[in-house]
Amino acid sequence: MKELDNYSVQYIKGVGEKRATLFNKLGIFTLDDLVHYYPRKYQDWSNTYTVTTAPENEAVAIKATMITPVKESLIRKGLTLYKCNFSDGENVINVTIFNNKYLAGSLRTFDDYILYGKLERNFTRAQMNSPQIEKLDASTGIHPIYSATDRLNSRAIAKVVKAALEKVELFPETLDDEIKSKYNLCSLDYALRQIHFPSDMKAVEKARRRLIFEELLTLQIGLLKLKDKKSADNELKIGKDYSDEFYSLLPFEPTNAQINAVNDCINDMKSENAMNRLIQGDVGSGKTAVAGAVIYTAIKNGYQAAMMAPTEILAFQHYESFKKLFEGTGITIALLTGSTKASEKKSIKKSLIDGNTDFVIGTHALIQNDVEFRNLALVVTDEQHRFGVEQRANLAMKGNSPHLMVMSATPIPRTLGLIIYGDLNISILNELPKGRQPIRTDVVDTSYHERIYKFIRDAVDAGRQAYIVCSLVDESENELISAKEYAEQLSENAFKGYNLGLLHGKMKAKEKDAVMGAFARGEVQILVATTVIEVGVDVPNATIMLIENAERFGLSQLHQLRGRVGRGGDKSYCILVSDSKSDASGERLQVMKSTSDGFKIADYDLKTRGPGDFFGKRQHGLPNLVIADMLDNMDTLIECQECAKEMLKEDNRLDGYPLLVKEINDMFRKANY
Repeated sequence: MKELDNYSVQYIKGVGEKRATLFNKLGIFTLDDLVHYYPRKYQDWSNTYTVTTAPENEAVAIKATMITPVKESLIRKGLTLYKCNFSDGENVINVTIFNNKYLAGSLRTFDDYILYGKLERNFTRAQMNSPQIEKLDASTGIHPIYSATDRLNSRAIAKVVKAALEKVELFPETLDDEIKSKYNLCSLDYALRQIHFPSDMKAVEKARRRLIFEELLTLQIGLLKLKDKKSADNELKIGKDYSDEFYSLLPFEPTNAQINAVNDCINDMKSENAMNRLIQGDVGSGKTAVAGAVIYTAIKNGYQAAMMAPTEILAFQHYESFKKLFEGTGITIALLTGSTKASEKKSIKKSLIDGNTDFVIGTHALIQNDVEFRNLALVVTDEQHRFGVEQRANLAMKGNSPHLMVMSATPIPRTLGLIIYGDLNISILNELPKGRQPIRTDVVDTSYHERIYKFIRDAVDAGRQAYIVCSLVDESENELISAKEYAEQLSENAFKGYNLGLLHGKMKAKEKDAVMGAFARGEVQILVATTVIEVGVDVPNATIMLIENAERFGLSQLHQLRGRVGRGGDKSYCILVSDSKSDASGERLQVMKSTSDGFKIADYDLKTRGPGDFFGKRQHGLPNLVIADMLDNMDTLIECQECAKEMLKEDNRLDGYPLLVKEINDMFRKANY
């Protein structure tokens, strides 16, 4: 037969042209897609119970004989009940079927069946509501349950999968015997058959182990190959390290972590391959100073540099900081954003292509087609998780394989960082600059509001500023007060006479920038905001961060918000308000109170809440995983990293693994690589 990925699902027994469109909606177009559409769970019909032995509140299979005919009752329009009785040999089971005329009509008195569902018992009777019912001879074994739709149910999908598996004599192996033996993997053929129709639950585990391993291995090899591909020959080598000269411009002494990160970057830029490096640092760890040292060195070696920030106001802040820092060094710097005047844009673009501007800072405006450089050697992107892989690549294409530095303040445990940013080398900033005061964090309930408001008023009266963060923008059925409504309440009551600003995600970019700019200039004293300030500008004068309904946020998000204060030399405070009585919420907020280490917080958050937005496509652009989970399968992930490196070391082109190469290409093609 044709290759599996060329065999249309339409031609599998039980499908046809019309039904194929229903499969297409599930992302299933070929036989290959179908066999990789794995069950989301299983029902074990192989172990049967009696009314006496069946566990409470758990779906079970009960072998029973139908002992009364079906009685039909029309309750109201759209609701018909069908009732009948079954016996397990000792006890009677009252069964109710809702709106399923076909099933009710197929049942025959004195025939034997398997009833699958939850059994409800009391002293006088046992009953099952809407159980699945199948003839005894057709219902043994473990049943796969697939994600389905109204018009294509799980049972129908299972029948088609069975027909598809019968069409394939043997699924060809992608891994050699040595790898399978070393990592205790079953054959691919066994895995694909058992994942759908397992002989027992142990077979499911063996099949999952193999398929998870293969998926993570495919991802790992693809990322390593991507890194090799991005390791372009370094045609922009720097001859001299100017970082010590740069450090003399700083008003503070750099940390060892900053010096080490700068050294990593300089060594990359001197090496045979162009730099591709992530600078990952906790809030306030000094990533910008690291970028400054590398930018300074690149420019002093005769090249140009560019930095892209996610918002205009952040780009402006970087521009102001670097303009001040590079004053008197002879370095020319420009700011290019969407709101730069047309005449100024034209002048900046000409200056870049003529080589008269050394360093440009901007937003997405930098990746427009008409922005060109004379000799761009270094590209820096700030707040990496705000940019897609494609945007990062577009800016890098502006030069002749320029060096690439990306910066992220989202703390991610190192092992996960190696996966998410698998195409980059990583330097971690795990020290805070000297003299930075720890932020005091308190967890209180709403009974403290009046005291908190007075505390904020006193701080503002003393010339400081404050953030107040809430989680909703508009009124809803939820009891939580929206940002708009809360800001109005505060301005009329607790902070009457003070200048309050409002910032939320539904505002236009220019409106956000105007409010944030007013806050940065000190014109707004108290900023009521949603989490749009999670990544924002430095306002050294802001010393208080009040977060309402703190239990609703992830810990890493709370940590990012807390990092908006404590940017100056004054003592700063983060107040987490929560009325939640949940032990889990209380424990999570106490973690915030007890540590300021973003990596420890992220680790705890990932373990307790799951990956959430860490692995959202917006953030990393990685291929989707079908069966593997980066957190749940961390041990396998580490094994796959080891295996991938060994395989590429022995056979860099993977000539011995043509089918695996095809899987890698397919995975990354679907992710638009």
